Amino acid sequence: MDVFRSNDLIYYSLLSCFLFFFLSSMAVTEASSQCSPVKPTTPLVTFLERLQETAFKTYYGSSNIDPKLYVDLSLKFNLSETEEAFKKLPRSENGTVEVKVLERFMGEYMRGAGEDLVEVVPEDYVPEPAGFLPAVESPEVRAWALEVHSLWKNLSREVSDQVRDRPELHTLLPLPNPVMIPGSRFREVYYWDSYWVIRGLLASKMYETAKGIVANLISLIDEYGYVLNGARAYYSNRSQPPLLSSMIYDIYKRTGDEEMVRKSLPALLKEHQFWNSDIHKVTIQDDQACNHTLSRYYAMWDKPRPESSIIDKEFASKLSDVSEKQQFYRDMASAAESGWDFSTRWMRNSSDFTTLATTSILPVDLNAFILKMELDIASLAKVIGETTISECFVEASQERKKAMDSVLWNAEMGQWVDYWLADNSSSCKEARKLEASNQNQNVFASNFVPLWIELFNSDASVVKKVIESFQSSGLLCSAGIATSLTNSGQQWDFPNGWAPIQHMIVEGLVRSGLKEARLMAEDIAIRWIKTNYAAYKNTGTMHEKYDVEECGKIGGGGEYKPQTGFGWTNGVALAFLEEFGWPKDRKLDC
Repeated sequence: MDVFRSNDLIYYSLLSCFLFFFLSSMAVTEASSQCSPVKPTTPLVTFLERLQETAFKTYYGSSNIDPKLYVDLSLKFNLSETEEAFKKLPRSENGTVEVKVLERFMGEYMRGAGEDLVEVVPEDYVPEPAGFLPAVESPEVRAWALEVHSLWKNLSREVSDQVRDRPELHTLLPLPNPVMIPGSRFREVYYWDSYWVIRGLLASKMYETAKGIVANLISLIDEYGYVLNGARAYYSNRSQPPLLSSMIYDIYKRTGDEEMVRKSLPALLKEHQFWNSDIHKVTIQDDQACNHTLSRYYAMWDKPRPESSIIDKEFASKLSDVSEKQQFYRDMASAAESGWDFSTRWMRNSSDFTTLATTSILPVDLNAFILKMELDIASLAKVIGETTISECFVEASQERKKAMDSVLWNAEMGQWVDYWLADNSSSCKEARKLEASNQNQNVFASNFVPLWIELFNSDASVVKKVIESFQSSGLLCSAGIATSLTNSGQQWDFPNGWAPIQHMIVEGLVRSGLKEARLMAEDIAIRWIKTNYAAYKNTGTMHEKYDVEECGKIGGGGEYKPQTGFGWTNGVALAFLEEFGWPKDRKLDC
């Protein structure tokens, strides 16, 4: 990656400042196709969706079919030859193909999912790094932590030469450096997972691997203008929670690598523009006629998600109107962009999945992430002497905090809450009037994510109020923090707990500097470590999510079977042990 010259950075900074402060303050009055964009997919993805649908009909009734498997396959021959052979397969009247016929076709024309990745041991991996988790005094916990550390070898991959030589035969994207996959069905890099993977790599002293992950994500920004949800062609129509700046900031704090900062800054500026573009930004006008600009998730897609096409179509079959289906598909893809796929948080009616309305919501956590991005850019720009950029983003962060205080903060609850847009959000409109009744007062773990951000956790009075609210919220259970209070069967609802949620809330409490906050943070971390350990001892694996009602119980629900591996869970476990340690006399069992 070439180092950008100073004047390049200033150009990007001025453009970002212009877009943020000028365009965001203007009322958008004309509806256009830009307000409901659709990013075309590739011919290969379209074909693999047809294969997925055929397989679903062929194996109808089987609970083992994973629709994602089929769009992760690659071709042995060019697409036209493969499609021609596929068309010639004998079919029954309802379009099914005999199992042996389909399996013979797939064996002859397709390569298996995951075959386009090669296992590789990271160059900076050692079995026991020097200075690894010095505060862990318990021999049992240290032994387990080293086992978790060793899992980086299991999850490390690099893109095969096949992908680089014939990219048109693969949905996997050719990233330049080795990657860390989450595990199981997730055979590719994911955006927001990578932050907690990196936190674990930093605890494991694997700095070069962490930098390589950042370089991979920046290569996606160079190619697409934003970091994709994941490194697959079918994910190119959406992003995920924007945490790249956090990755770069944390690596810099450990390594002091100013050259990495200099190389990364243009990509961060471009990403900031993306999350403040017309499709994402919404302006709310308060009672004093002050405009506040906040962001929302908004996928550039209005069709079934290729990786779950057969599932999405089944849900959409309950809707009769074509435009309703298109909006439903966009809201599904936007919920996937949020990382919370799926949750009653995005539903108008918690018992009806087709009432998803993700694009009609200004999410607390997304705006906290963008606020952190602005603070990170300001800090990183200052490191390399780019004062123009730094000053611009200090101002941007102050504006966003003011917007969050005005629109998302609920003083009575002592929480930040999502804000629902009253009208159809798919059209570009003038500033909407602030309505207090549009705040979603249901309790979700995301309501406490802003505590992770310095501008909030540095205010002792706010932190004390939020702690009191959190203690009475009902979210803290025996084995960690629940995602919501609603047991809907969706995986981002009760009783599931997820590593990123635990980490952000715990780290926010620690960063406040308050003694009572740190004690609460350590208590949550201990509960989480114990449930991770108990499940590991029972199953031999780390898991994607856990049932926080019972120590050692694995989470469930959602549209796929529970997964193991698991990148961000491993990262958070190591990060907690690095922060709090583990004394010899503390029990580890439930």
